Parts: sequence; C-alpha cells; structure tokens
Amino acid sequence: MEINSKIEKAKKGDQIAFTFLLDYFWNEVYSFMLKRTENETIAEDITIETFSKAFDKIASYNSEFQFNTWLIAIAKNVYIDLLRKKKTSLFIEITDNEDQQAYNIADPTPSAEDALIKEQNLSRLLQCIKELKPHYQEVIQLRYFQEMTYQEIALKINEPLSNVKVKLLRAKKLLAEIIERNR
Repeated sequence: MEINSKIEKAKKGDQIAFTFLLDYFWNEVYSFMLKRTENETIAEDITIETFSKAFDKIASYNSEFQFNTWLIAIAKNVYIDLLRKKKTSLFIEITDNEDQQAYNIADPTPSAEDALIKEQNLSRLLQCIKELKPHYQEVIQLRYFQEMTYQEIALKINEPLSNVKVKLLRAKKLLAEIIERNR
C-alpha cells in the first residue's frame, strides 16, 4: 500500500516520494543490470537513466502492473538502446586511405579561435548553471568540475547516495531545459 501511495505522490511531483521510490527500487534495478552488463559503471549509468525516464514518464505508469516490473522493462529498453548504439559504432567501415587522411588532418593544438569559442561556451554554460537552485549548482559543480564520484559527493554534502543521484538527475534535466531555453 505504501508503494502505491508514494507512486501517486510522485505522479503529483512530490520529490520525497521520488526519493523513496529510488531508494526502495535502486538495488533491484541495479542488480538486474549488473548481472547483464557485468560492469558496475555501465549498470549504474543504465539504472540512473532508468529512474530518470521512469520519473519523467511516471504519469503513464499503469497500476495494474507491478512498479518494479515497469522499472525493469524501462531498464531493458535503455540497455537495448545502449547495445544498438555500440553495435552501429563498431561496424563503421573505413579504408586505410581514409584512416590516413583523418590522421593527417587533425592538428591537436587548439587555435586561438578554438580557445575563444571554448571560453565563450564555458562562460555561457556557467551562466546557465547559475540559474539553477544552489543545491543543484553544488552537485553539478562537484560532479563535473571537481570530478567527484557519487559517493564522494554524498560524503561531502552529508546526504545519502540516493539523494545525490536524484539531485544530479534533476539538476541535469533542469540545466538542459535552461540551456535549450537560452538558445
């Protein structure tokens, strides 16, 4: 009964309900993906994407089915998409001549223009990040600028690992919306 109550609250946008559902089902989805991928990082990425998609589409959840079954179905689809992407990237045929041309073209040193563009893009990105709420700014900064792991962030901000994961999911989604709006 409690799960159904939390699902209904999550459908109404309740962040505490989202966190509860993430905590409650995280290990099940993660373990399922770990068995299939045999790679902790990939399993974690798929699990995070699964919850992100589930929370985005929670209004479409049909309560006739078990919530964990719905999450596993989403996880399977995320994994299949990942395999398809890998498969298509593995089978791109290039000739030795094309390979040599590509090798000759690339000059690894950035030009003055490249440096300027990168600086402007970073400046725009930082402006977009400043539009986020402070707690979202913090997790983005720790994860992507200080390159901390989820566990390190959890210790640093003294919050459970699952909260860090949810905050990063929300922060990335909100940041993407801000970037799109500012284009």
